[in-house]
Amino acid sequence: MNVEKAAQLSGRALELVVMHLLVLLSIVDHYNRVARDSRKRVVGVLLGTSSRGTVDVTNSYAVPFEEEDKDPRIWFLDHNYHESMFSMFKRINAKEHVVGWYSTGPKLKENDLDVHALFNNYVPNPVLVIIDVQPKELGIPTKAYYAVEENATQKSQKVFVHVPSEIAAHEVEEIGVEHLLRDVKDTTISTLATQVSSKLAALKGLDTRLREIQGYLDLVIEGKLPLNHEILYHLQNFHQLVSVHVQRTICTIAQ
Repeated sequence: MNVEKAAQLSGRALELVVMHLLVLLSIVDHYNRVARDSRKRVVGVLLGTSSRGTVDVTNSYAVPFEEEDKDPRIWFLDHNYHESMFSMFKRINAKEHVVGWYSTGPKLKENDLDVHALFNNYVPNPVLVIIDVQPKELGIPTKAYYAVEENATQKSQKVFVHVPSEIAAHEVEEIGVEHLLRDVKDTTISTLATQVSSKLAALKGLDTRLREIQGYLDLVIEGKLPLNHEILYHLQNFHQLVSVHVQRTICTIAQ
């Protein structure tokens, strides 16, 4: 079924799903912490905005999820945890709302339509994004879908329709990801002294920025500056990037 026919069936023309770098980074981190070196998958909620046929996925969070390997009809997603998390996220950025959910693939599973139906309680037409965390080929590691009614015989049933997806990033995300990827390099080129100097300079810069952020937040709390949701949104992104980096460092030390 093509997208045009799907749009007619669903009453909404969904043409593109845009995944941001920070979201992909968070999902990969979720997988590495929970399901790495196993056959399990991880599931979470996608947040963002939708307008004119485009779903812009700008944030995400993990949700406890279990499923029975032998019987795909048996699964559990902690919707109470999801509702609690979304309530907290909504206080930080009121513009972001639930746009769907993610699953580490690489393919759709038999019970995905049932899980998808759960998210209809939170958004009229949710998207499902499958992320291949261990891609074997070059290309975009995401595949996006949404569900439509299809009259196969005498009764209608839901089917998934593929939607094009692409990767995007705000400037703050590009800078953060660039800093995280600086560790992925040829260690034979740089000396220990160079690495220490680089880390020290980075920490000094981070300390300066943190003091600026603290000063701004103090002024907001004192009522001397108005509350700006866009600034809080960027601060949240920054906090998540730092959290991912700290978790990776702890895992490296533990190994």
